[in-house]
Amino acid sequence: GGPRRLLLVSNSTLHGGGYLGHCQQHIKSFLGEKVKRVLFVPYALHDRDAYARTVRERFESLGYGLDSIHESCDPVEAVRKSEAIFIGGGNTFRLLKALYDNCLMQEIRKRVLEDGIPYVGSSAGTNVATISINTTNDMPIVYPPSLQALGLVPFNINPHYLDPDVKSTHMGETREERIRQYHEEPNTPPVLGLREGAMLLVEGDKATLQGVTGARLFLRGKKPTEHEPGTDFSFLLTGSNLQN
Repeated sequence: GGPRRLLLVSNSTLHGGGYLGHCQQHIKSFLGEKVKRVLFVPYALHDRDAYARTVRERFESLGYGLDSIHESCDPVEAVRKSEAIFIGGGNTFRLLKALYDNCLMQEIRKRVLEDGIPYVGSSAGTNVATISINTTNDMPIVYPPSLQALGLVPFNINPHYLDPDVKSTHMGETREERIRQYHEEPNTPPVLGLREGAMLLVEGDKATLQGVTGARLFLRGKKPTEHEPGTDFSFLLTGSNLQN
């Protein structure tokens, strides 16, 4: 197997573009020419057939065949045979529960971390690639057996990160406040707030911010920091990033 290869995208659709339109070139260069077929995991949405149709159309336009895991009579075997995995957005709790229910957690981890097959995540698919889904924006509409996720990276991501709107009269909590509350708990890992249009490319022990927007990094007990596309986030991949 090769080193882990992940492309973790904040969002599937960017204003003014079609499904995965803003990141299709990133996906194509990430998957390359060796991959012929992609295994899609549509568990985050209720209508899996419609979801698979949308995703198949996009991936076929990029030159890749697509198999949806929900059409397989043996999901574990589908993961074992896969050349690449794409997990799309929707509700993170629903997605994680289905991954546990179908006994796919260990199998996906093994394929990605040991066998080195490429993993693309978008939104909820990015959330489940991290250490846990504690920093998702979604409502807990179902109850997974654990909030522990695939752990393909040793930190959390907050997809669709939104900056506080200084002109807004909305007095509810900002995303920044919610992440700070998470970090009030002991031993909580870093949280990378990926704005719409941002993505993180992980190749082995190297992590790089890509896309058209920046990201905000939250470390427990420290002020959040602002980062532009091109930032090297490799230090987040080592265990020493953890704050006490």
